[in-house]
Amino acid sequence: MKTFKVISLQVVEKDELHDFEIVDGLIINKEDGQSTWLVETYLSNEYIEFFQEAQQRKEDLEIQVVISHKANDPAAFMTTIRCIKEMDEHISIMFEGKLKKQRNEYAELLLDDLVRKGYSGEELIREFREKMVSKPRIPATAKPST
Repeated sequence: MKTFKVISLQVVEKDELHDFEIVDGLIINKEDGQSTWLVETYLSNEYIEFFQEAQQRKEDLEIQVVISHKANDPAAFMTTIRCIKEMDEHISIMFEGKLKKQRNEYAELLLDDLVRKGYSGEELIREFREKMVSKPRIPATAKPST
């Protein structure tokens, strides 16, 4: 098994991102031949209702996590919530799931997002260059135009 630090957590719902400020997090590649990953996040208990409702729906939950360094692109996973533990003022959420995409498509997603927002020409080039450095979060499920 390989273990990495989780830097940030986002939940994708209907192509919208919900950011959750985490205190700490860990992601484990189980290397079980089925490409299963475990993601554990430790965050404020103010988010407990959101995750309890998601767990009660028993639906897959798409999450994006940034691993190891905040400059890294987010990795998208289809997960289920395995466990929610309350600890004083914090909660621990254990997700289990599979990596959605192996190939990094961030540049394509960003370009598509900027074009949809009406950027073109030199303005598009300037925004694209700036955002490739600042790495704004974009839902990994957003489909680039073809």
